[in-house]
Amino acid sequence: MRERFRAAVRGRVRALRTRNFRLFFIGQLISNSGNWLTMVALTLLVLHLTNSGVAVGFVAACQFGPILVLSAFAGLVADRSNKLRLLKTTQIGEMCQSFGLGALAFMHHPPLWALYSTALAGGCLLAFDNPVRRSFVTEMVPEEDVANAVTLYSALVNASRIFGPALAGLLIVSLGYGWSFTIDGITYIAVLLALWMMHPNELRRVPVTPRGKGQVREGLRYVRSLPELWIPFVMLGVVGTLSYNFSVVFPLFVEHGLHGTDASYTLVYTAFSAGALVGAVVVADRRKIGVDSIVRGAAAFGVTSLGLAFAPSIAATFPIVVVVGFSSIAFMTATTTIVQIRADPRMHGRVLALQTVLLIGTTPIGGPLMGAIADATNARVPLVIGGAAALAAALFGLLVGRRVLPREAPSPPAALEADAQVMAPR
Repeated sequence: MRERFRAAVRGRVRALRTRNFRLFFIGQLISNSGNWLTMVALTLLVLHLTNSGVAVGFVAACQFGPILVLSAFAGLVADRSNKLRLLKTTQIGEMCQSFGLGALAFMHHPPLWALYSTALAGGCLLAFDNPVRRSFVTEMVPEEDVANAVTLYSALVNASRIFGPALAGLLIVSLGYGWSFTIDGITYIAVLLALWMMHPNELRRVPVTPRGKGQVREGLRYVRSLPELWIPFVMLGVVGTLSYNFSVVFPLFVEHGLHGTDASYTLVYTAFSAGALVGAVVVADRRKIGVDSIVRGAAAFGVTSLGLAFAPSIAATFPIVVVVGFSSIAFMTATTTIVQIRADPRMHGRVLALQTVLLIGTTPIGGPLMGAIADATNARVPLVIGGAAALAAALFGLLVGRRVLPREAPSPPAALEADAQVMAPR
C-alpha cells in the first residue's frame, strides 16, 4: 500500500524530476504569491478610494486590457524569441511596476489616474510575459511529461493565490497597502535567480518561427482548423467575458452583498484558491483529456457559481466557494492542456496567446460590465450571470462536440507522438 501511494505521488509530480522545471517551479511559486498580493491590494485600494464597482472594473480593464489588444502580436513574439531571455526581460519590468505601485500606495492620497496608469503598464508587460511563460513550460521537460508539467504549473498558480490573498489581508490590516506592493516587488528576485540558474543546454528548444507575413492570421486559421481547439475557445470566450471576473465580482459580493470586510474578502478568496489547488492536484495525473472534460468543467463551474450567488452569509460562502474554485480550475486546466498537447509546438505561443485573450483579455469588457450591473442592481447578480453563461457554454460544447468531433480523437502531431496516450483535447 505504501509503495502504491509513493508511486501515485511520483506520478503526479514527475515533471519535477527535471532540474530546469524544478527551478522554474520554485521561483514562480514565490513570485506568483507576490502577484496576488498586488492583485488583491490594488482592487481593495481602488474600492476604498471610490466605493464604485465600475472603478474596480476599470482597474481590471487596465490590468488585462493590453492582453486583449497585444496578445496576438505577443504570442508571435514568443514563437520567434529565445523564451528564457524574453522571460528575464518581462519579469524585471513587472518587478519595477510593483515597486512603482508601492511608492504610490505609501502616499496619503494616491491619485487614481496614477494607479490606473501603473496598472496599465503592468498589463502591457503581462501581455508579453503570459504566452512566453506558459509556452516555455514545454521546453523544460521531456515530451512525455508535458501534460504533467502543465497541470503542476496550474497547481502552483493556485497554491500561490492561497498564500497571496491571505498575506495581503494581513498586511493591509497591519501595515497598509504599500507593503503589499513592495513585498511583491521583492519576490521577483526569486524567479530571476531561478531563471539565471537554469542550464540552457538542457532545454528542449522548439524551432523558432521565422519572420514572415500573415503569421498572426496563420495562428487563427490553425485554431479554426481543429475542432478540439476552436470548440473550447468559443466556450472560453463566453466564460472569460461573463464568468471569470473574480477580481471584480468577489470583493463586491463579499463587501457589498454580504457586508463583509477586507479580511472577509481575502479569506473567501483564499478558500476559493484552496479549492482550485485541490482541483489542480486531482487532475495532475489525468492521462485522458478531451472536449468532454472541458464541458464537464464548465457545467460544474456554472452550477457552483449559481449556488454561491445565493449564499446567505459569509460563513455559508466558504464551503461553496471551495467547490467553485475546484470546478473553475478543472475547466481552465483542461483547456490549457488541450492546447499544449494538441497544438503544433511551433504554434504554442500564438495559440496560448489567443487562449489568454479569451480567458483574461476579455476582462476589460466583462469587468466594468459586471461592476456596473452590481452598482445598478446588487452584488449577487453578476454571479448569477456568470453561472448561467458557464452553463450555456457547456451546452454549446456538448451539442457541437457531438456533431463535429470524431468518435476517436485523431493522432497527435508528429512532434508529440510520445503523448499518444493522452487524448487531445493548461
